[in-house]
Order: sequence, then C-alpha cells, then structure tokens
Amino acid sequence: MTIADSGCLMENGGSSCLPCTPEEERQIVKELMDEAELDLKEGNLYYVISSRWFTRWESYVGQGINLVDEQQSSDRQHMDVIPSRIAERPGPIDNSDIVENGAEGKGDDLGLTRTLLEGRDYTLVPLKVWEKLVQWYKGGPTLPRKMIAQGVSDKKQFSVEVYPLHLKLIDSRDNNELTVTISRKASVHQLYEKVCALTGIQQEKIIIWDYFNKNKQEKLVDPNVTLEHCHLQMDQEILLELQVDGSCPSQKDSTGNELALVPLEPSRASLSIAGGPTLSNGHSNAYSLQLRPGSASSGVIDSDDGLGAYHPVRKVERGGLAGLQNMGNTCFMNSALQCLAHTPPLVEYFLQDYSNEINTENPLGMHGELAIAFGELLRKLWSSGKATIAPRPFKGKLALFAPQFSGYNQHDSQELLAFLLDGLHEDLNRVKQKPYIEMKDWGGRPDEEVANECWRNHKARNDSVIVDVCHGQYKSTLVCPTCSKISITFDPFMYLSLPLPSTVTRSITVTVFYGDGIGLPMPFTVSVLKNGLIRDLTQALAKSCCLRSDETLLLAEVYDHRIYRLFENPYESLISIKDEEYIVAYRFPHKGSGRKKLEIVHQERSGSDFPKGSGWKDFGTPLLAFLEDDSPSGADVEFAVSKVLSPLQRTTSSCVVLSGKENGFSEGNGESSTKCNDKYEMVDEPMDNVELEEKSNQELSFQLFLTDDRCTSRKPIFKDSVVKSGGNRVKVLLEWTEKEHKLYDHSYLKDLPVVFHKTGFTAKKTRQEAVSLFSCLEAFLTEEPLGPDDMWYCPGCKEHREATKKLDLWTLPEILVFHLKRFSYSRYLKNKLDTFVDFPIHNLDLRKFVKRADGESCMYELYAISNHYGGLGGGHYTAFAKLMDENRWYNFDDSRVSPVNEADIKTSAAYVLFYQRVQSETKMGSGETSQGS
Repeated sequence: MTIADSGCLMENGGSSCLPCTPEEERQIVKELMDEAELDLKEGNLYYVISSRWFTRWESYVGQGINLVDEQQSSDRQHMDVIPSRIAERPGPIDNSDIVENGAEGKGDDLGLTRTLLEGRDYTLVPLKVWEKLVQWYKGGPTLPRKMIAQGVSDKKQFSVEVYPLHLKLIDSRDNNELTVTISRKASVHQLYEKVCALTGIQQEKIIIWDYFNKNKQEKLVDPNVTLEHCHLQMDQEILLELQVDGSCPSQKDSTGNELALVPLEPSRASLSIAGGPTLSNGHSNAYSLQLRPGSASSGVIDSDDGLGAYHPVRKVERGGLAGLQNMGNTCFMNSALQCLAHTPPLVEYFLQDYSNEINTENPLGMHGELAIAFGELLRKLWSSGKATIAPRPFKGKLALFAPQFSGYNQHDSQELLAFLLDGLHEDLNRVKQKPYIEMKDWGGRPDEEVANECWRNHKARNDSVIVDVCHGQYKSTLVCPTCSKISITFDPFMYLSLPLPSTVTRSITVTVFYGDGIGLPMPFTVSVLKNGLIRDLTQALAKSCCLRSDETLLLAEVYDHRIYRLFENPYESLISIKDEEYIVAYRFPHKGSGRKKLEIVHQERSGSDFPKGSGWKDFGTPLLAFLEDDSPSGADVEFAVSKVLSPLQRTTSSCVVLSGKENGFSEGNGESSTKCNDKYEMVDEPMDNVELEEKSNQELSFQLFLTDDRCTSRKPIFKDSVVKSGGNRVKVLLEWTEKEHKLYDHSYLKDLPVVFHKTGFTAKKTRQEAVSLFSCLEAFLTEEPLGPDDMWYCPGCKEHREATKKLDLWTLPEILVFHLKRFSYSRYLKNKLDTFVDFPIHNLDLRKFVKRADGESCMYELYAISNHYGGLGGGHYTAFAKLMDENRWYNFDDSRVSPVNEADIKTSAAYVLFYQRVQSETKMGSGETSQGS
C-alpha cells in the first residue's frame, strides 16, 4: 500500500484530520500526480487552484525552490550566507483571486477571470490531489474542470477545458437573456437538455439558432454534432424559439425587421462563396447556392464531395479591404491572416482553382481541411468589399488541428503564422508518397554540390505553393571545440527569426584589481555574447584593459565583501553570471598562476566612532595576491599584503581624474574606448606637517588574522610564525583602524558606483538607440556557441559537444519573412523589447548576405507588417498591408480598416515583416537602395 492509499490518521471519531508532515504531504501528492499522468482520458476531473495559494503550499512542503523567479535565483546561491526563511503552513485554500468579481454559481458554472495563465495564475491538480488538499486545508471555492481531447484521431491532444463555452441564450418570447455554461465538446443534444432545464420547456417544442452577431446563422438541429463543430464562440448569442406546427413563428431580428417562417428541416453545411454582393451579415447573397464544376456563376464552392470544387474568383471593386472581427482575443490571428491575405502569390493561388492539389492522404497534414478553410476565408476577404468578416469557420478548424490556439487567450501571431504556413504546405503537398532519402555527409565536397543535393532531397519530399514561394536555404556550419570536426549542412527555411542585438549581447562591468600592486583598480564595461563562455569575457576584458602577454586574469564574484566564487573554468557559461552580481578580475603575472592564493578580507569597526565601536564588520572588495611559498611565514603574508595595498597609499589628499575617456569604460565587442597609455592625473592638496611625518615613519601597522572559508575563526598572524591553511587558498582578515583610513585611500575598495560618485564620475546609462534590420541580420548570422541544452553530437568524438555554430544565407525565397524576436520567455519570467528597428520599405538589398550567386534578385519590397503593441499581458496585434494595385498602405485593426501614410508604418511595434522579391534590380518604389553596412 502506498502512502497515498494510507490516508491520514483521524482523531475525535474521525471528525478531523491530523496534519501530515510536509514531507508526507509532498510524497502523497507526488504519487497521486504520477498516477493521474498514467491514466489520461477524456472526462477526467481536474481542479483549478490559485497559484498564489499553491506556491505557498509548495514552499511549505519543500518544493518552492522550483517556483522562484529566475531573477531571484542568484539569491539562493548565497543561502550559506543568508539563512533561508522557513515557510509556514498555508491557511485554507483560497481561490478568490482567480474568480471573476461578482461571479455567481458553483463548479463548472463559476466563471474564472479571462486573462489567467496556467503556471502564473493557476495550477491544475487531478481529482485525488484536490480531495487530499481539501481534507488537509479545506477552503475553496471548488473549480472542477474536465479533460477533453482535441485534434484529429491520429493527432489527439489532451487538455483541461479551463474555460468552457459561455453562451448567451436569448428567449425570443420576451428577449430575456440567460447564460449557458457548457463544454465545447458537448453535443447539440446536450445543449438542448441544458436549455430545457433552464427554461422548463419541453425539448420537442423548441428550436435553437446560432445567433452570432444577433443574426440567424444556422439552426442547431443535428443532435450528434459537437458545439465545437458548430463554430459557436465564447459569449456569443444563441436564440430560443418555440415551434408552431413544425415551424418557428415569425420573429423580429435585432434591427426590428420581420423574419419569415422557416421550415424545421436539417440545414446543409455552410458553403464558401467568393463572389456577388454582400448582405448586412457579411455573407454573399449566393450563400445557399450549390453549383457543380462548370457552373456559370464564378467563385462558388460545391461542398457535396466534402472537398469543394473551386472556381476563379471575380474580385469586386476595392477588394482586400475587409476587416476581420475579433471573436475574443483573436487579434493575433487577424493580424497574421491579413498579412497572408495580402501576399500577392498566395492571393493569386487561392483565388484560382487549386482543388487538384489538395492532399487528403498526407499524415502530416490536416486532410486538406485547413487549406480549404483558409482558401474560403481568403476568397471572402477579396470578394466582400469593405464588409467585416467573422472568421468563425477558420478558427474552428484551427482549434481542431492546433488545440494550442483554442480557447480565448491571447497568443503569438508569429507562432500562428508558422503553424499555418506549415499546415498549408502539408495540405497542399504535391508529393503523395514521400520517399525515404538517406542524407550524405558533407565530406569536404564543394558547397555548391552539397547545397544542390540537399535542395533536391527537400523537393523530393516537399513540393507545394508554400515551398515555391516561401522556402529558402541556409548553410549551417558546426565546429567541435574538442576535435575540431567540421559539419556543413544546407537546410530549408520558411522565415528568419532575427534576434535584436540587445538580446544577443550583454554588457558586463568588471573591476580589475592588480594582484601584484602595480596599479590602481579600474572598472571596464565590455560587450559579450549572452550565451558565451567565461573565456569570451576574459578575452574581451583583456583587450579592454590592455593585458600584456606575460599577464593573466582571474575572474571572481564578490558577495557580501568576500570572494563568493572564482571562475577558473574557461568553458563555464556566462549565463551563470546574473546582471546584479558584482564581478571583479585580479590581474597577475603568468608566473604566479600556479602558486597559493592569498585572499584579503577588509574589516573595520562596526560603530561609526572607531575607538568606541564594538565588533568588526566586513567592508569593501577583497583583494587577491599570490604567495611565493606553499608554507609561508607571517612575514611573507605581511609582505604580500603590503605590496597589494601600496597603490592605495596617500601621498596627498587627492581626487582622481582620468586623462583619457571617462572611467575606462569600453563598449562594443570588448573594444576599449580608452587608450592603453591613459594615466591617472592627481590633483594635489598638500598634507600638513604632522601627516607627512606620520607617513614617513609608517610601516605596515595592520593587524592580520588567519581565518577559515566562512570567516568564523580568528587567529592572529605573527611575522615569525608559519601560516598553515588547507587547500590552495589562504584567507586573512585585515583590520582597518582610524589611523589606517587616514593613510590609505579605501574608496578604491568600494563597489563601482561608490568609487566614482566620490570623484564626480558615474557610469552613464545611455538610452537604447534604434537598431537597423541589417544589424539584426548580422546578429543572426554571427558565429555563436551552442548552449548546454542544445549540444551537437560530434561524429568525431562520439560525444555531445557545445559546438560553435555559424549560419549563412545560401538562397532566398520570393516571399521573405523576418520575425523580430521581441519576446523572451522562461518558466516564470517574460519580457518584451520595444526597441525601434529601422527597416527598409523599398529596395532592401541583401546581396552582401547571400553566398550563392544564382542570378536571382536579392532586392526586396516591404508589403505587410504584423504589429504588437503593449506588454505581454494586455497586448494588441494589428497589421499594415499594402494594396499593390493601389500602391497604398492600410491599417488593419480587427474589423477597422483605414488608410495609413507610408511614413507612419515604421514603429517600434513592428513584429513580423513581409517582403517580396523585386524581379529586376530597378527601383520598384520610391527611396534609395538600402544595403547592409
């Protein structure tokens, strides 16, 4: 019997539960979670719990370390210095913060706040875990939700329906409105049962209409069809009517017009229409026509065969200016769809007959249904003038094949774009049976030969309009850091995800101290790759501080005035260094690198008045020196301390200025903005006679104490004694009295901001400047090391290695899509960069970036932009698109469409850029050619 089976001991006749220990609770919940994972099926009950409460419980049972924000993770590294707070047992379960204000009902009917995200706002636990938590803590309210399966039979995904459908039931007798909460997987029959229970009317006496936008769309009569397949949307209206002799009585619509009697007969499936005038509800007046191939009317789809017969579309005047209705956080979808709907090659393709290219047998596709739904939507957009289209059928198909986009939360327009292009490709793949092809190794062959071979292999398995229009090819070079094995491949791409330079590099400020006491400390700021190595930081710093060939640098992190860790492994990732950490470097001659290290921790009286204060406290930055002897004497230690402190001796009361650039700061790829011969200039203020006499007679007067790693012991050091210490480092405490503070300038030992505030110099934070699209492209093509989570299996070493990777563009497609990586995600940290990216509108010239000269033009013209405004939680997507026949730009903001000046389309909201190849090198629009510099 497992711990989960055993339950808890009861007292008082079983009326209450003796609390388990935190460890027991954790183990019980873990076993129940594992059990639920092995039994995933539709209908399983899960319960929503507020993350605020659940995180407190996890901290209590010892799991909280996994739920700490990444920005706090560095604090946990110092838990040996800062005692961790013991989490208290949480109170009753409290879900009040995730329930809608004023929400009524219980269970499935109790509404949750619509903007919640799993992991951030709520956690899902299976039934048995919920029962245990309620047994231990009580509380609520109870929020059960069912697990559903989404997707086609061979691609089903299980998910918990956190947000069931909320439908507004309008009673045609008195226009009274009721709310019906029901699963989108429920059948029409179950909807009728729920409506009858709410209204008290017998089922055979009513009929329910899909009343989207308060217009009768379709009768819901097939009892076995799910509401998901009926395209019912969250918060939309459904209409209840009473039957009279097999018909519904005459009623008025939302505009007050009389509606004719409608026979109660099963309605046919909606048909796609791409021509004819548009009615007020956005549908063509030919909506119910069913025409076979060869029909005189153009632009009609015959759905009898389940696939549809497609006929050329007759574009009406000013086609392409239809808006898309927002059906609840669907602006991300509308933005991507408008960009694709204004991609000239795709418009031309989908407005023609493409039925013979639909691949219903491709196991990687959606049986052609996604391509049909997209084509139908595109035809409506180009045939409905300026009317607004509600993309309900398309969203229904999207949710069916991509459950991640179901529901009504905001999503990423680029992620939708990637899925849609890939899905359209597979649905339209001309290759019915994909051949097996064994890839050959590069083997030192010419690039041209390997590239052509890879492209032929790709085309043998992938051949569609998406490949014709959107696929390019890049060259990928991997080099093993251990055996220098080189691997070159040529891979296809459909879009380029460009990092913003600020997401590729980071600035790190390091204060350099001389371990042999020949100079004053100096801060340097260098730029390094975010996923680089300690070696990269050391090299950049060496260049900035003009390190000599006979010198070396040792990096360290200083925390609480002590050396917390030394970075002695050059291949350690820079990710381990957090932005808030204080990093220093100690500069030594090469000959000292193998000897025992001497760490010097500074201490002063804890009281403000030194003689009267009690106790000692650490201050300043510790110094590091090397000892000549492995078993040094006290005199050796004193000499090393005296030498490393010598630059701090006061000869005058001085303030320090630099004769070169400010602060020794350097920017840009580790290059110093100061010259190596920059010197300190001293502005002298003479000491009085007493100070000069004291200085001339001064010997080292510091009191030194030998201590352990944690500075818990304190043993005086005498000149004639032997200093013994385990390991390769001797740690000493150096006491500063008032006298030493007068003789030595301790300000150089303070943290960087303190040092330079005193001398009038501060580290300036310059505002983030605009970056060009070319700099983003260069960052994408820059050689970089692979991270530990993305290692490459080296065929030479037969091991996974953190290889270096270099990308080059080999060939470019007709439609070139740039995705600007503005968002960064981790489990509990999300960020958006609003950096303004300056991108060319006309004549984007990419010749310098393309390796293969195959005669194709490398000039591109911008025609669409997907924009994202605001933050991650409440952001909004729009699109700019150009109507080529008008040579004019429009702003597509869901259902609102308005002209926009070309000068106004460049904003910091630009997220995905769409370019089309200019077939000749001549200018296609106004403006000069834009080349990367």
